[in-house]
Amino acid sequence: MTAALVPLRRPARPRAAVLVLHGGRASSDDPARPWQLAALRMEPFVRAVSAASAGRDVLVARVRYRLRGWNGERADPVRDVRRALSELSGPAGPVPVVLLGHSMGGRAALRAAGHPSVRGVVGLAPWWPAGEPVAQLAGRYVVALHGDRDRVTSLTETADCVRRARGTAARAGLAVVGGGDHAMLSRPRLWHRTASAMVAHLLDPDHTPDPLPEQSYGTGGFPVL
Repeated sequence: MTAALVPLRRPARPRAAVLVLHGGRASSDDPARPWQLAALRMEPFVRAVSAASAGRDVLVARVRYRLRGWNGERADPVRDVRRALSELSGPAGPVPVVLLGHSMGGRAALRAAGHPSVRGVVGLAPWWPAGEPVAQLAGRYVVALHGDRDRVTSLTETADCVRRARGTAARAGLAVVGGGDHAMLSRPRLWHRTASAMVAHLLDPDHTPDPLPEQSYGTGGFPVL
């Protein structure tokens, strides 16, 4: 079977890891390929994360999906993420991991967050439908960025998921990208900069500042960036 873990930046002795999860489709048994638009959309985030973690011995990898679709109760990409996390123990050992996922990849990241290695989840325009489970986030950090012009996934449902996660997660927050769309093509530098800074913060919170305003974690309205 083809490996689910595809290392893109591999230090000799990794002390932490970031797994990048691209989007997909609600239902599809077509094979997932690295040249598909959903996968290519994450390449700038890979570069931004690699730059933000330069000199910190952070392994950066993408997760290779077998199929393009979520596919109902099968939740196919979750199986791929869990397999990638298991494969990571070979080159990296037991290191803390942050999962960075867009759309369907954000949902897969949320579902896989209960893995012992996962420290946090960063969801980009995530697909977190009503009732998405959050119990697996116990002791983890979860943060979402969602555009207010997203017409594919719901900002309202993402906000609801974050609020529900606050009863379980170590910390849960959300910031709204003003003018942001689902493909993250509007204000791309803000998406890339904020996501990579958030990943860096979750990997090393004592030495890397949180890029989001404190309001992101409050009980009132979420801030617009």
